[in-house]
Amino acid sequence: MRWQGGEGGGNIEDRRGMGAVGVGGLGVGGVVLALVGYFFFGIDPSTTMGVVNGAAPQVQQEGVRGTPADEAGRFVDVVGHNVDQVWESQMRGYRPPDAIVIYDQATGTGCGMGQSAMGPFYCPADRKVYLDLSFWQELETKFGAGGEAARAYVIAHEIGHHVQNLTGASEQAQRMGAKGAESGSVRLELQADCYAGVWAAHASAVSNGQVSLDPRDIEDGLRAASAVGDDTLQRKSQGQVMPDAFTHGSSEQRMRWFRKGAETGNPEACDTFGTNRL
Repeated sequence: MRWQGGEGGGNIEDRRGMGAVGVGGLGVGGVVLALVGYFFFGIDPSTTMGVVNGAAPQVQQEGVRGTPADEAGRFVDVVGHNVDQVWESQMRGYRPPDAIVIYDQATGTGCGMGQSAMGPFYCPADRKVYLDLSFWQELETKFGAGGEAARAYVIAHEIGHHVQNLTGASEQAQRMGAKGAESGSVRLELQADCYAGVWAAHASAVSNGQVSLDPRDIEDGLRAASAVGDDTLQRKSQGQVMPDAFTHGSSEQRMRWFRKGAETGNPEACDTFGTNRL
C-alpha cells in the first residue's frame, strides 16, 4: 500500500504514555462484561460500556493534538485524513470525526471506559475513533490479517461508523435490535465494511495518487474483513456458529460488502438497510 508521501490531517489525539486516564466510573465487572461482549459476540464495545456505565460521562484527559512523529502514528493520520477526503467528495456537508485517539491500555471516552482488548471502536457520544496501535499485531497474529492495507481497512471501517452517525443509520440500527443475522447491528457493520470499500475505490483519486491500493492490497482488506466475521470468531471461541448471536455478519458477508464498495465506489450501493439479502 502506498501512503508515505500522503498528506496528514493533524486530526490525531495522541494519549500514548499517559496511562489509564479517565478510569473512574467503571468497575472490574464492567470491563469483563465489555470484553466478553466483544470477543464472544462481537458486540460494539461502546454499546456495552454505555449500558454498564448508564451512559455516564468519563473524565477525559486530552492528549497531544496534531500529527505524531513516529511512523505508526503518521500512518493513522495519513490514512484517516485520506478517508475524510473521500467522504468530503462523496457526502454533502461531511464533517470529520472530532479526533482519532491513539492510546495504550485504557482511556476514558464519551461512551465509557475504553480498553485496548476491545479493539478499535467509534464512540458516537464524543464523535471520536479510538485505537490502541497494539491491535495491529493482534490483527496479524490472532486474526491472520497482516499488512498496511488491512490496518487501513480498520480505520476506514471505524470512520464509516462516524458517517453512519451523521446520516442517522446508527439510530435506525438501534431501533432494529442488536443481535441476530438480520439485526440492525449486523446491517450497520456490513454497511461500514462497504463504506471501507468505497474509501479504497477513491483513495488514489482524492490524494493525486499519494495514497493508493493495488489489487493485492484489496485482497488484504478482504482478508481482514473475513477474519472478523461472526461465524469465524464464534467457531474459534466456542467451537460452533450461532447466527442468532451475530452482531457484525459472517465472514462471507463482510467480504462481499467490502468488495461491493470497492468495485462500485458508490455509497448508495451500501444500503444494507434496504435489502433482503445481507
